[in-house]
Amino acid sequence: MKEFALAPTPEDGRLTEQVGGIDQNGDPVDTRVVVEQPLTLYLNGQEIVTMMTVGDHPDCLAVGYLLNQSMLAPDDRLTGIDYDEELSVVVVRTERITDFEEKLQKKTLTSGCAQGTAFGDLMEHFDEIALDRDAVLKTSWIYTLSRKINQQPSLYLTAGAIHGCVLCAEDRPLIYMEDVGRHNAIDKIAGWMFLNSEGPEGKIFYTTGRLTSEMVIKTVRMEIPILISRSGFTAWGVDLARQANLTLIGRAKGKRFMCLAGEDRLVFDSLEVEGDV
Repeated sequence: MKEFALAPTPEDGRLTEQVGGIDQNGDPVDTRVVVEQPLTLYLNGQEIVTMMTVGDHPDCLAVGYLLNQSMLAPDDRLTGIDYDEELSVVVVRTERITDFEEKLQKKTLTSGCAQGTAFGDLMEHFDEIALDRDAVLKTSWIYTLSRKINQQPSLYLTAGAIHGCVLCAEDRPLIYMEDVGRHNAIDKIAGWMFLNSEGPEGKIFYTTGRLTSEMVIKTVRMEIPILISRSGFTAWGVDLARQANLTLIGRAKGKRFMCLAGEDRLVFDSLEVEGDV
């Protein structure tokens, strides 16, 4: 797969709007701001959740959300995904009959931006997942990925106030998704992988956001053994990464990073890469 096979589209006029204000000197200023909108998700005939999202890739977001909440199984067969932009509704249809009424009554409010909601047991199936112990992460890949991702045109560079997640292979960024909440961005990646039959083998996950418990749990659910962020950690995120043997890299900026879990996968091949990160 080529680099940035799917990337942000900051030129899409639906995703940002121009707003006027004043700057620190009291002078008039115009700036682009991210547009957020509600998206109501149905699984077959049942309403599941209303999410605040930037509005792109609703099919990937819907499927990824259902996968990461264990409402879709990896072997489920989809019969359709219907999106109504005017009504802000997406309906995922499956061959399997589903009924999550009881699960919807139990929910946990997560720490993610835009207040992501996880239904049922947040740790469901977590202990059953075995990550690839033979996966490796070369230090040169960390530097190269950071540079390529930071230089890629994005909504973040255009307007800020947004998180990004990137599916990578070695030092190549493949799929780059953004959203107002990092939980939405990671769900979009999970949904894209499911819809395109893309497996976790040889993959690395990169996020611009904090390495929280939710980010760790969802990365493990996706069976990706390596998670990198330019931001920091939470204690529970680190504990869960160690429990799952997930390689957890944070504060990856320039030639610096910290690894707080899964350090046995690191290969210190080079301290120098071409270009600035």
